[in-house]
Order: sequence, then structure tokens, then C-alpha cells
Amino acid sequence: QVQLVESGGGLVQAGGSLRLSCAASGRIFSSYAMGWFRQAPGKEREFVAAISWTGGSTYHADSVKGRFTISRDKAKNTVYLQMNSLRPEDTAVYYCASRTSGWGIDATAYDYWGQGTQVTVSS
Repeated sequence: QVQLVESGGGLVQAGGSLRLSCAASGRIFSSYAMGWFRQAPGKEREFVAAISWTGGSTYHADSVKGRFTISRDKAKNTVYLQMNSLRPEDTAVYYCASRTSGWGIDATAYDYWGQGTQVTVSS
């Protein structure tokens, strides 16, 4: 069992930055691939970024490429999402998730989810 707790969300002006954190508990966190997803009101949950269990491979959605960066610190059992140049369309609840095998963009393949953290970008 893995518990995930997101933090770092908030209200920011367009062009600003936020860093989201996802703290994990569970003995084998270090072997899980991790992902960030987001869901805006009235929209489907969408993939944002993923990182392999080694941290050596990452993938970012086209909509955030060049602005957001996923990373992980195995010693701290934490995954981060650095978000720069934020836009109003980035407003959503952001979720981190972990999966026990493979890695990628498919939300249905993730086994554990956090409760989410709200990010609001004002224009």
C-alpha cells in the first residue's frame, strides 16, 4: 500500500511559478513510476508528466513541455512538479499517482492516487 499526499498548490498570477510536492509513504516507493495528472472543472482528467522509477526517464504532455518539470527525490520519497510560466488554462486540481509496473500517460494504469491540490492561475 502506498499513500500519496500532494502539497504546494495555491493561487498565482499568470506567468508565475509553483512547485508541487507529492510525499509518499510505503516501503517500495522507490520502485514505482510516478505521474502527475490534472482535472479542470467540467473536463476529463488529463496527463501532465511522468517519471520512471529510476528517475532517469521523464515525459511531459505537449501542453506543459518547456514550462513544467517532473523530478523525484528517492531519499525523501517525494516527487515534484515545478511549474513555470503558468497560464490561466493550467487551473485545475493536480493529482500525483504511482504505478507498480511500467510507466506512461495512461491514468488507468496507475494504482495509487493522492487527494489532489488546487492550482488556480489568475489572468
